[in-house]
Amino acid sequence: MGFGSFEGEGVPKLNAEINTTPLVDVMLVLLVVFILTAPLLAQGIKVNLPQAQAAPLEAQPDPVQLGIQADGSLFWNGQPLAASALQATLEEAARRQPQPEIRIQADETTPYRELARVMAAAQGAGLVKLGFVTESSATGRQDHEPATSR
Repeated sequence: MGFGSFEGEGVPKLNAEINTTPLVDVMLVLLVVFILTAPLLAQGIKVNLPQAQAAPLEAQPDPVQLGIQADGSLFWNGQPLAASALQATLEEAARRQPQPEIRIQADETTPYRELARVMAAAQGAGLVKLGFVTESSATGRQDHEPATSR
């Protein structure tokens, strides 16, 4: 009896090589499939499409940027706007069809009463699409949060 060894003369050694023959077979089948289907993808198929009458889509107006600084000064699309002219400007924007979205950019130190005053003026003018522009602290980019008032 031989102790200390599992290998004998009749025991086959393990083969540690990867058998790549099935992989090559699969790759050849895939190659043949692609060779046969590639010409079919390049050709168009003639289809008789139905005709429909539809109204053209309305172009959405550019949103209005309404900036509010901490001291209460207002900016309409980057241009200074007097507080006395705010209501008239908002009413003019509300008369446009379709109504533009008002995106409010308020300084982080702006008192809430200034923001509430502007939002109340927008609602009083009949504007229903208000949004708030914030800056993401992680990316430094501006995000837009729509808020629809009813």
